[in-house]
Amino acid sequence: MTGLAAAAPRLALYLDLIRWNRPAGWLLLLWPTLSALWIAAGGFPGWHLLLVFVAGTVIMRSAGCCVNDVADREFDRHVKRTALRPVTSGRVGVREALALGAVLALVAFALVLSTNPPTIWLSVAGLAITLAYPYAKRAVSMPQAVLGLAFSFGIPMAFAAVLGSHDWTPAAVAAAVPAQAWWLLVGNACWVLAYDTEYAMVDRDDDLRIGMKTSAITLGRFDVTAVMAFYALYLGSWSWLGHALGLGGIYQLGLLVAAAQAAWHYTLIRGRTREGCFRAFRLNHWLGASVFIGVALDLALRR
Repeated sequence: MTGLAAAAPRLALYLDLIRWNRPAGWLLLLWPTLSALWIAAGGFPGWHLLLVFVAGTVIMRSAGCCVNDVADREFDRHVKRTALRPVTSGRVGVREALALGAVLALVAFALVLSTNPPTIWLSVAGLAITLAYPYAKRAVSMPQAVLGLAFSFGIPMAFAAVLGSHDWTPAAVAAAVPAQAWWLLVGNACWVLAYDTEYAMVDRDDDLRIGMKTSAITLGRFDVTAVMAFYALYLGSWSWLGHALGLGGIYQLGLLVAAAQAAWHYTLIRGRTREGCFRAFRLNHWLGASVFIGVALDLALRR
């Protein structure tokens, strides 16, 4: 019992490190991935793929948090909202956090190994983008675009898992992921740009002071306009692509519900208050859920 009592505080720190009590992050990853999985399968994809992608999404997001906090530890200590993160505050060491992230990434990779070669290859590319994102904030004026790729890579992986073969060649990867899947990725990346710009607006003053590059800083006084344009590009592209893929009125209704939420987010961010912008970001997973429900119901009622 003494050992368990001693381990409990450490476990609490690890759960804080991976944002276990803040599920919005992995939900933002999960909904577009599940939407793609349902579209690729023409409905329910089966319990195996559902488990792989739900568990893999949660685990990889947790691994990404470990890497992100290590990369940003010197910046985060100057930002009020992030100063008490476990790595930043020194309660979890750098090597310890990286070791936890590596273990989580290996678990996620083990899940992917139960799919097929095209999905495995794509998972390696997705991991590379995930690792690159924390460092993009030092060199790219809109690092949210890199995050958009990382948070959308589950889409081509979902198509590959459903449609892929057991061939390891690059041609097999290309055959497993149709062009529409890549366009869905591009459209979803616009959604990531929208909500992560809202997130960046929360910390804009701190980021300016420490020299961090974000879309909120780059866009300046056009930030709110850009966020709404990103929402429009996301919803408009998914509407067109869904129609091209044979999705019907119920799917479009789901997008309409998502559009209504985006319009409400405008009322939250137009004043550029920290509270309003953070609330808009934190509630974005409901927008993604609306789209997924539209996909799932449209396909289920068609049968």
